[in-house]
Amino acid sequence: MFARRIAIDLGTANTVVWVAGKGIVMNEPTVVAMGAEDGRVVAVGLEAKEMLGRTPGNIVASRPMRDGVIADYAVTEAMLRYFIQKVCGRVFLFKPEVMICVPAGVTQVERRAVLDATLSAGAKVAYLIDEPLAAAIGAKIPIAAASGNMIMDIGGGSAEAAVISLGGVVVHKSVRVAGNKIDEAIATYLRRKYNLLVGETTAEGVKLKIGSAIVLEKLEEMEVKGRDNVTGLPRAVTITSTEITEAIRPTLLAIIGAAKGVLEETPPELASDIIDKGIVMSGGTSNLRHLDRLMTELTGVPCHVTEDALLCVVRGTGVALENIDLYKRSIVKR
Repeated sequence: MFARRIAIDLGTANTVVWVAGKGIVMNEPTVVAMGAEDGRVVAVGLEAKEMLGRTPGNIVASRPMRDGVIADYAVTEAMLRYFIQKVCGRVFLFKPEVMICVPAGVTQVERRAVLDATLSAGAKVAYLIDEPLAAAIGAKIPIAAASGNMIMDIGGGSAEAAVISLGGVVVHKSVRVAGNKIDEAIATYLRRKYNLLVGETTAEGVKLKIGSAIVLEKLEEMEVKGRDNVTGLPRAVTITSTEITEAIRPTLLAIIGAAKGVLEETPPELASDIIDKGIVMSGGTSNLRHLDRLMTELTGVPCHVTEDALLCVVRGTGVALENIDLYKRSIVKR
């Protein structure tokens, strides 16, 4: 009873930490800066993100998660230890119970990697919950009812569509295409059309400022600075929102393809429920302007973004952790 209970949404772009009795205590980018020689953690989160692409030779800033799964085990473990120590203090008598959410489509090996990293980082018990289920709980969808609910969780590394009924996932599809791939599409477009090289932080800034899933009625413009691919000198170009919409369209179609794939496999009884209730969208990338409208157009099913889409998954993970007996069928324990 003295042990802290911590829920962590270990995302590709952002990591959100929730503590029982306190709520959300941290929301930081999933970036770690480490010393190249000694492997010591120099910075985590926002401070480390500002170092991306700007580090000297003795510091390496990297994203330890890729496409929703662990890409660098040692760095992920160091990051988890940092988060746990920040919540519990450097010296803690009772090890915390930690629940982490993972994409529904990950392999057993990838699941085990998350569990092992969590236990190595100082957890007494590690639990895993599927991301679509956590997102549905966080979006206050009555998942225990005998009717179909569809959730589309679009994060930084992966997009997942799932139909949930009677407290479990009936059909799910996961594509490793999401927010980061949209940033890459913008950077690729700028390189091809303007011979301008930009980093991922700049590309993300363009997406947030003038990005839209459908062409805007009122054209928006933005100046983008980068390095000229031909001369190698710094240069600035002005781009429009319509160009960005065109650049990111193939990526968005791949994400919406996951939703279509799930709708095609959904049993008819549950499909009729989904037509009535619509698709609930969560995750940071679902906040892209007019993505819900594009999805409604292409699937023919009404879509709406849940409030606080970025924090939806961690809230659901926290609720599952507090009511572990209710959700024990859907949770892996180690």
